[in-house]
Amino acid sequence: MNTAITVRQLNLYVKSLLEGDRRLVDVTVTGEISNYKNHYASGHWYFSLKDQDATIRCVMFRSAAARVKFAVSDGMQVQLRGRVSIYEKDGQYQFYAEEMLPAGIGDIALQFELVKQKLSAEGLFDAESKRPLPSFPSQIAVITSDTGAAEQDILKLTARH
Repeated sequence: MNTAITVRQLNLYVKSLLEGDRRLVDVTVTGEISNYKNHYASGHWYFSLKDQDATIRCVMFRSAAARVKFAVSDGMQVQLRGRVSIYEKDGQYQFYAEEMLPAGIGDIALQFELVKQKLSAEGLFDAESKRPLPSFPSQIAVITSDTGAAEQDILKLTARH
């Protein structure tokens, strides 16, 4: 049997592999921003970058974020330049963004807007179409899979109240 190493040692080794690959040290990637969070205290930005098939977690540290000259928001299509590495504390690989350029509205956000416009044109968002919500609903519906625990969780919660 091999000599055991610590989790930290394993994560540091994987980090050295990622940071030693020239193709991952300076890479440009395009995708759509989601789950954008600006941590005002630190100045760091945390978000995901996604396309139709995949997602990667991203961080942009304060010094790099300060150089971005446009308002960043979910659904925005951007081009990032940076590096791939691993955050050894949680073992998650992520993209460390050094630069960000706007690349338009993302496909997913655009599809959402198109559906929203269609429903709006049908009058489904008009105030006259809306009914007031009751203080306490008399019925609820739960849509879940047969194997999911959601139904049992809701039944237990409603039985308590």
